[in-house]
Amino acid sequence: MNVVAQPLTTPLVRPAPPAPYGMLAELTHRCPLQCPYCSNPVELDRRNVELDLDTWKRVFSEAAKLGVLQVHLSGGEPTARRDLEDMVRHCVEVGIYTNLITAGVGVTPERLQAISDAGIDHVQLSFQGATAEVTDKVSNFRGAHERKLAVAREVRRLGLPLTINSVVHRANIHQIPAFIELALELDAKRIEIAHSQYYGWALRNRGALMPTREQVFWALDVVEEARARLKGRLTIDAVVPDYYAKYPKPCMNGWGRQSLNVTPSGKVLPCHAAETIPNLDFWNVREHSLSDVWLNSPAFNAFRGTDWMPDLCKSCERKEIDWGGCRCQAMAIAGDAAATDPACHKSPLHAHMLALAEADAATGEAEYDYRRYLTPDRNN
Repeated sequence: MNVVAQPLTTPLVRPAPPAPYGMLAELTHRCPLQCPYCSNPVELDRRNVELDLDTWKRVFSEAAKLGVLQVHLSGGEPTARRDLEDMVRHCVEVGIYTNLITAGVGVTPERLQAISDAGIDHVQLSFQGATAEVTDKVSNFRGAHERKLAVAREVRRLGLPLTINSVVHRANIHQIPAFIELALELDAKRIEIAHSQYYGWALRNRGALMPTREQVFWALDVVEEARARLKGRLTIDAVVPDYYAKYPKPCMNGWGRQSLNVTPSGKVLPCHAAETIPNLDFWNVREHSLSDVWLNSPAFNAFRGTDWMPDLCKSCERKEIDWGGCRCQAMAIAGDAAATDPACHKSPLHAHMLALAEADAATGEAEYDYRRYLTPDRNN
């Protein structure tokens, strides 16, 4: 008897993604500094749309149930939230490790003591320069550097672990050795030397921030030498600018694979720059549980895994190493979020991306368009 094969009527089911283990909670976009490389969107959320304390507590509880192990309390400047200590206490209650990412400006010793008493696990303090002249110029805040030094010392006096975060660009890349010495002086156990990534305000200021190729490779040599010399004493994490890379970075270790971001207004994003991609539907914690967003939202599933990839990426031996690289960068350079990341040397736009970097690096001194709340006229 001949048996005729019947077409499948059951739709293919996408396997459930693993649980995220990290969450960036952008509590506010308010910040006293105006750094021109800020990763916040150019159109900042206003205070009147920020999630209230009870909603954030619910989000943290849902994050713990989902599997999140650590939450980065960020902004803007998270200490601008007067209820920050309540959030920290709640995270402690639900068993989430808390990392405070702060600019340190305006944080008094009394406030730091209160945050410590609430149970904060770790403090990450940003420095825009290794000297007062550079810090104050880049942040557009006079006296910022001295305030940061005082906060760093108070953090260590309280016995809290300290990471120094230095975003590197043309104005301060020469200070990398001094940044490392500053971290040692402040008794930090870790320093993050992160070259500016060109999204948000950094993309707007790319011509004023981009270092030369020679500067970047000099910086890499400095970091490698310091890593060997200071092994066991200081952990040095480094992020290179994609514009000079050969391979794309596995952005967020893959879209929707390990982490998520919650904006001040409650949107849940696969990465901090995801809103630069048009036509993605970002669900909000006001209407959806965090678990529902992680598993089912169209934005998280848009570039998850490898099925979405163009043929060039699907056939690549690195497809589950790089996970396609950065979708926001593909959008910014190629005009298509599903295109091969131009940071990859196999991309037809790789040479174009390098040419953009070299042209920007050659502009010399340029005025910053400082991060600030824009008026409707300036947004147009």
